[in-house]
Amino acid sequence: MNRLENKIAVITGGASGIGLAAATMMAAEGATVVIGDLEQDKAAAAAEQITAAGGRALGLAVNAMEEESLNALVEAAVTEFGGLHIMCNHVGGSNPRKDLDLLRMDMDEFDRTMALNVRSTVVGSRAALPHLIAAGGGSIINTASVAGLSGDFLQAAYGTAKAAVIRLTQYIATQYGAQHVRCNAVAPGAIMTPALQNNLSTEVIEGIRGHNSLPFIGAPEDIASAMVF
Repeated sequence: MNRLENKIAVITGGASGIGLAAATMMAAEGATVVIGDLEQDKAAAAAEQITAAGGRALGLAVNAMEEESLNALVEAAVTEFGGLHIMCNHVGGSNPRKDLDLLRMDMDEFDRTMALNVRSTVVGSRAALPHLIAAGGGSIINTASVAGLSGDFLQAAYGTAKAAVIRLTQYIATQYGAQHVRCNAVAPGAIMTPALQNNLSTEVIEGIRGHNSLPFIGAPEDIASAMVF
């Protein structure tokens, strides 16, 4: 299928996990993908992987905490390929060792988490919107989390940030739908990404698996399929 033929997509946090799966699937559907990652080498390697499979991709360094860097990523995509149709604000996360319950939470980590998840989504969307409108419409895809939909015993900052991403998504959709810009959020649960494997012990991962309705933890491609849709 070529559902995204002639489309140009920017994906932040696109060098691994769900972001890489989304970039790979979008390219397979005909899109030209621009992968932004904090580490240039990882972004370039992800783009090379997609190119080797017959897709079109470019990997660039981006610091989602810096407005100028996000703006430059979007401008580079437009300059290189002539426009923009899809903006995927995927970068996010928090430090689970510092993002605890409210009384024990590191406030510097709270501020960093809000900037990494919420402000980056605001800035990325603002950078993309004029180009999406100029193209006659397009799609903004924001990565939220089930943590933004219900409370938990830890990671109060992360859950609060992802709840804000969900509400921001609704505002963007409302404010720019008339200009043919759609805005949706995906809210993954536990997905077997490198980040999950690196930050959680085997015991915790098995505990998560034991509470799933299905007898397995989802793969990055499961979420990427929703993003392509």
